[in-house]
Amino acid sequence: MRRRASSEPRTAITHSTTVRVRFDECDPLGIVWHGNYIRYFEDGREAFGREHGISYLSQQEQGYASPIVRMECDHQLPLKYGDVATINVWFCDSPAAKMIFEYEVMDPQGKVACTGRSVQVFVFTGGDLALTAPEKFLEWKRKMGLLNG
Repeated sequence: MRRRASSEPRTAITHSTTVRVRFDECDPLGIVWHGNYIRYFEDGREAFGREHGISYLSQQEQGYASPIVRMECDHQLPLKYGDVATINVWFCDSPAAKMIFEYEVMDPQGKVACTGRSVQVFVFTGGDLALTAPEKFLEWKRKMGLLNG
């Protein structure tokens, strides 16, 4: 993945999952329509959350949500109908009250088809923006070795 100049370094906290390209995700040429790569990022992010204990459902149970406020997507190679793609997701640590993820979607031959990055902020269930990270998220970061104390 092409690295962006960033103060939020990619951590070793990662997860990989696979998706099979469905017919309805392709254009008339049989290649994945560009907007569906964002869905693949979400598939990877949701699998990451379930694996590492920060799923959307667990956030909701704890009284907050994390909507996306920024999404980047860089296309390199097309995926085709029937391909099984691997989605690699990395958590990028930030001192701010946000979550940053980087993505790499690989084609069946292991070549990079698409890379991306998303930024999510925290809001309370009522919709108010959280200016500091929720305590449960800070506990998660401590558990993952990203915070001391």
